[in-house]
Amino acid sequence: MLIRTLSTLECTKLLAANRFARLACAKEGQPYVVPLYYAHTDNHLYAFSMLGKKIDWMRSNPLVSVQVDERGPGRSWKSVVVDGRYEELPDRIGHKLQRDHAWALLSRHAEWWEPGALKPGAPSADLPHIFFRIFIADVSGREASES
Repeated sequence: MLIRTLSTLECTKLLAANRFARLACAKEGQPYVVPLYYAHTDNHLYAFSMLGKKIDWMRSNPLVSVQVDERGPGRSWKSVVVDGRYEELPDRIGHKLQRDHAWALLSRHAEWWEPGALKPGAPSADLPHIFFRIFIADVSGREASES
């Protein structure tokens, strides 16, 4: 195997080409990792969720990491890690343009709302929905290819 570091541009292209990631957050020294559907633009990852553990934890500690990967032929792969900051886009005056921007980006994909709007055993219509973004403070990546 040959491992190489991806450039910032290559990392950005991988983030833009995908929409599924793993989000890592932490509270009181305990890490928590969950799947996340996102849209990438302007040095941010935009996402949508219902209230729950990840939103509570990110409100408590806004420093997060996001990991995106692609499998290639054979044993080849690419992986990008984002270190960033959670920024909630509340449904109030002063945030409408940001929320509309997030909605416009996410809604380009079929059934974009489903992963964030569904929660096991809870009627989704009664729970508030949260739009948020992750400001990308740092990005790094690697690629493995068969030699």
